[in-house]
Amino acid sequence: MRVLVLGANGFVGCRVVAALATSGWATPVAGVRGAAKNQDVASVTLDATDEAAIDRALSSIDAVVNCVASDADSIVRNAAAVFAAAARAHVRVVYLSSMAVYGSATGPIDEDVPLLGDLGPYSTAKVQAEQLAMASPGDVTILRPGCIYGSDSPQWTHRIARLLADHRIGDLGPAGDGCSNLVHVDDVVAATLAALRGIRTGVRAYNLAMPNAPDWNGYFLAFARVLGAVPIARIPAWRLKLETKALAIPLKLAEKAAGNALPPPIPPSLLRLWHQNLQLRSDRASSELAISWTTLATGLSEAVAGCSAWRTRARASS
Repeated sequence: MRVLVLGANGFVGCRVVAALATSGWATPVAGVRGAAKNQDVASVTLDATDEAAIDRALSSIDAVVNCVASDADSIVRNAAAVFAAAARAHVRVVYLSSMAVYGSATGPIDEDVPLLGDLGPYSTAKVQAEQLAMASPGDVTILRPGCIYGSDSPQWTHRIARLLADHRIGDLGPAGDGCSNLVHVDDVVAATLAALRGIRTGVRAYNLAMPNAPDWNGYFLAFARVLGAVPIARIPAWRLKLETKALAIPLKLAEKAAGNALPPPIPPSLLRLWHQNLQLRSDRASSELAISWTTLATGLSEAVAGCSAWRTRARASS
């Protein structure tokens, strides 16, 4: 099976390419805008929103894994191009969506809960992309991961490690009581490969989050222990308000200008997520995709391998 992986240079895409390359049953083709990070696999350079370019790329392909991450407009244009081209070529699609499709919903959430997409442009765009998937006449598997962590995760590993090392987050009190919906990147990859090998089922969606995921306060404490950034402090509400109201915008602008040299911002959307009690139910993925979920202890051991700089800094300051 020849599998085109769009967004192959991204966090999840790189892992999918590597797993397919060692699977023994699939040959990955990296779909990238520039040079492929993995030089040991075949690659094709294309704009993933260009339907004609995707048509050409699918000429000798059996399946597509769409890991493209972009702005809201590009998310929708990419989905439209991929599903249209894949339907013509009669190839299977595995589409990486997001729990953001559930928007502001709370409580236990399975795949049959209505999609709200009411938390901003990204949330709305992911719903629109899934609507295109649902309308596709082809075979489409939609994966809706929670917060994907792992040694290369820029958001849920590296950023959190920096914030913990700088003691800008810790015990957030009620502000950190929301369910983390963590899922290790290896489990997302396992679900992707299982979807590629499974029986064709039309369009099928799967939530991806570890069973009994901790709340955010629990994740911060467990991660801080592995990093050596303990004890963690109780972060008062006024500190969080200062971070999200007064510092988020200037830090975001400075981050864009200076890269990783400056501390990351904590935008209001992140604080809202940490408080939101949305609990992804992943029973369908457990039973139909046979996922053996990575435990938090195992996942953090792997994740912290990519955080040595922050771990050293945290120990030095403790």
